Amino acid sequence: MIKVSEIAPDCYRISVFVKDFNLQFNHFLLLDDEPMLYHAGMRNMFPVVLEAVRKIIDPSKLMWIGFSHFEVDECGALNEWLQVAPHAKAVCSEAGAIVNMGDFAIRPAHAMSGNAILNTGKHKYRFIRTPHLPHGWDAGVLFEETNGTLLCSDLFHQNGNVADITDKDILEPHRKSMLEYEQGPLMEYTPYTHQTSKILYSLADLKPKTLATMHGSSFYGDCSQALRDLNGVMKDLWGDKSR
Repeated sequence: MIKVSEIAPDCYRISVFVKDFNLQFNHFLLLDDEPMLYHAGMRNMFPVVLEAVRKIIDPSKLMWIGFSHFEVDECGALNEWLQVAPHAKAVCSEAGAIVNMGDFAIRPAHAMSGNAILNTGKHKYRFIRTPHLPHGWDAGVLFEETNGTLLCSDLFHQNGNVADITDKDILEPHRKSMLEYEQGPLMEYTPYTHQTSKILYSLADLKPKTLATMHGSSFYGDCSQALRDLNGVMKDLWGDKSR
C-alpha cells in the first residue's frame, strides 16, 4: 500500500505500508532546482517508490539522494537511484562517506561536516551530526531552513498505518511502539548516551515547524517541545537503570 502527500512546502511524503511489519516506510521527495530524495529505501521497494516519484517529477532529474545512516531502509536502493539519476550524488555524513559509501556507492558521496549547508536552489539544508541517534556512528539529520522541516529519520518511530501528518501526540505512540519492540529481537532500538539529551535539545533549538519522520506520522505541532519530551521518553526506555 503506497500513499503520497505533501506534508510541507515542496516536501512530498511517499509512504509504503508493509502489513507484515505493521509499519510505514516513508521517503521524502524534496522539490527544488536540484531535487533530492531523502531515504533511498529498500531495494525491494524501489520499483513502487520509483513509480511514485515519476508521478511528481522525472526521476532522472534527481540531483541528491540523502539519508541519515547506513541501513537498508535508509540507503539499500541507493545505487538503483544513482543509475536512474545519472547526475545525482549520495548525501551523508563524513563518517558515512569514509566508512560505508566508499565501498557501497557506485559514485563518490557528498560528505557533509557538522553544520554544513547543502543549497538546492531556494532551499538550504543544514546537516546536523547525531552520532548514535537514532542509531549508527554515521548518523545525522538534515534541517531545511526555509520552511523549518526537520528530516529526522527514525526519531519518533510509530508502528501502524497512521495518518500522513498530525498535530496530535506522537510521543505516546512512539513509546508504545518501542515497548512492543522491547519484547522481541528489535529490542534496544536506540542507545541512550551522555550525548543524547544534548543532541535532542540542540535539534529543539532549531525550532522546526515540521518533523518528517521515517516511520509513522509526520508532526506539525510544537516540534521543539516534542524533541525535548522525546529525551524523557528515551531516557525512561533506555537510560541507565542502575542509578
